[in-house]
Amino acid sequence: MPSTLPLTQAADFALAIHGGAGTITPGSADEAPYHTALHGALAAGQTILAAGGTALDAVVAAVTALEDAPQFNAGFGAVFTTDATHELDAAVMEGTKLAAGAVAGVQRVRNPVQLARLVMGSGAVILSGAGAERFAREQGIALVEPDYFSTAARREQLAFVRARTQGAVLDHNALSKAIAPLDERSKLGTVGAVARDRHGHLAAAGSTGGMTNKRVGRIGDTAVIGAGVYANDATCAIAATGTGEAFLRACVGHDIHARMLYAGKTLEEACQTVIFEQLPCVDGIGGVVAVDRDGRIQMVFNSSGMYRGWVTSNSPAQTAIYR
Repeated sequence: MPSTLPLTQAADFALAIHGGAGTITPGSADEAPYHTALHGALAAGQTILAAGGTALDAVVAAVTALEDAPQFNAGFGAVFTTDATHELDAAVMEGTKLAAGAVAGVQRVRNPVQLARLVMGSGAVILSGAGAERFAREQGIALVEPDYFSTAARREQLAFVRARTQGAVLDHNALSKAIAPLDERSKLGTVGAVARDRHGHLAAAGSTGGMTNKRVGRIGDTAVIGAGVYANDATCAIAATGTGEAFLRACVGHDIHARMLYAGKTLEEACQTVIFEQLPCVDGIGGVVAVDRDGRIQMVFNSSGMYRGWVTSNSPAQTAIYR
């Protein structure tokens, strides 16, 4: 990874994104499409921030771009459930008024993060399933046929997992035939973004297809405010990726915020403690991208890799995969 010095400096605007974390082995896949997709998502968010737009608009734009990239487990290219269907979750939060919106278990919404953005202003915080899709129709959100999200690679992944386990597995490296036996803790897939805008406001967003061969109806941390996403202008914005049940139990997003607000920890100190000390207590694997109120970025993970990218008003866009 390049020098992190620009990330520890305050910035007028900052954006960090992730495309999932896990046991990502060098050479196990063509890395170029991942870097290209990450750069595209960074460009979508950076354009908004550089023009003085809001952090909320920037994270939604960045996550939308990642949802449209088949390399990642969100939107187009999402993983399959036990019924060979797709159930998608997404959430957004902004740090000024702590407004938040989320959707869970949607099957026909092309870009779930955009629907989550609209839920934020609906009076609800989380809408699920058929109710969320009814709201999408009312709001004019793009709907697609359920098979829009399917790709040949994901079908191969589902078949591979079904042949070797009765349970669900997380995304990254699940396609690799070299993994034997499959370690369900080693393949983590979701996408997310955090941003600080020129006005000093923070926002976070996340989107996911969940786990390959997951139980129908399962909801992980991505759609849960305070676990998978959190934003508060007083401290930080967080977008998590990893073993969802562990991130739920550890309330990872809010825990990082609380350590900063109540214990006076820096973003770096809070992220390091939660990811390397607290999360392992509940068998949690994965990481976070985070930004504090001054535009300092942290990208902390306890797995061997995390697809990630960052750009600030002080430094050009960069992407990385491995530690």
